Amino acid sequence: MTQILPAHRFSVAPMLDWTDRHCRYFLRQLTRHSLLYTEMVTTGAIVHGKGDYLAWNQAEQPVALQLGGYDAAALAECAKQAEARGYNEINLNVGCPSDRVQNGRFGACLMGEPALVADGIKAMRDQVSIPVTVKTRIGIDEQDSYEFLCEFIRQVSEQGGCDSFIIHARKAWLSGLSPKENREIPPLDYERVYQLKRDFPHLTMSINGGIKSLAEAKVHLQHVDGVMMGREAYQNPGLLAQVDRELFGSELPAPDPVAVVRAMYPYIEAELANGTYLGHITRHMLGLFQGIPGARQWRRHLSENAHKPGANIETVEQALALVADKIPAAV
Repeated sequence: MTQILPAHRFSVAPMLDWTDRHCRYFLRQLTRHSLLYTEMVTTGAIVHGKGDYLAWNQAEQPVALQLGGYDAAALAECAKQAEARGYNEINLNVGCPSDRVQNGRFGACLMGEPALVADGIKAMRDQVSIPVTVKTRIGIDEQDSYEFLCEFIRQVSEQGGCDSFIIHARKAWLSGLSPKENREIPPLDYERVYQLKRDFPHLTMSINGGIKSLAEAKVHLQHVDGVMMGREAYQNPGLLAQVDRELFGSELPAPDPVAVVRAMYPYIEAELANGTYLGHITRHMLGLFQGIPGARQWRRHLSENAHKPGANIETVEQALALVADKIPAAV
């Protein structure tokens, strides 16, 4: 049987307002081996917040918690709590360019403070036995030379002990561009990430940014250790059904999308019983049938009805009826 490779080979990116626990539970029905990331959670929310910001379902494993913060003591405390809750990895956000994040002195602005990042990574690693990783850009503002990127990686790896990095292959503008524009306007530079792997062969390097297909992922995997997919995985989750076979060597058949929807029913019923609105779950499932006749009707029915009082499994079954008989038989 083909060897199953480490989860970092393919992962779904942390996406604010998207990769919540409902989303991750759904994505796990499509791929058993991909590493899933939480939305970025700030250290302040975990330490001082009133909600349970570490809530998740064990069925989502493997899951990494992405933290936003800069204070070493707070990061260490949050990492310790996360390990106790069963998370598989702690990831530090050094890539988000939003004003709110900068005002909190974390995210992409930390690229300019590698010693501070190294201190935070070391503090977390001293507290936990699970991996502690960094997600970063290739540069910020005018600090976008390859030498700047190498110096950041060198300091964080040597002084902080970080041995695994996820590199978003765009630089970030800390002012002048919105977070959305920062995901689209700065040009992608995949070759710079490839070069980073060549120059730091002892470190695990994963690539992120603009990756839209598993064919593209396979090309990247000829140069780096892992691929992280973001918006495409969320907006067209059906492609994740092939990940385990294509990238992890699984011999199990790819999950059928109709079966994936129905596999969600026990979870949905349990969540509805706890007061969750159906739409909070089904909003993550809208793109599942992309490219299949009836997909628009599926999306429309759920979008128009899942938020209504009393919406339940029957609402999803009604939407499924609009698309299920149009899916071609599996080859």
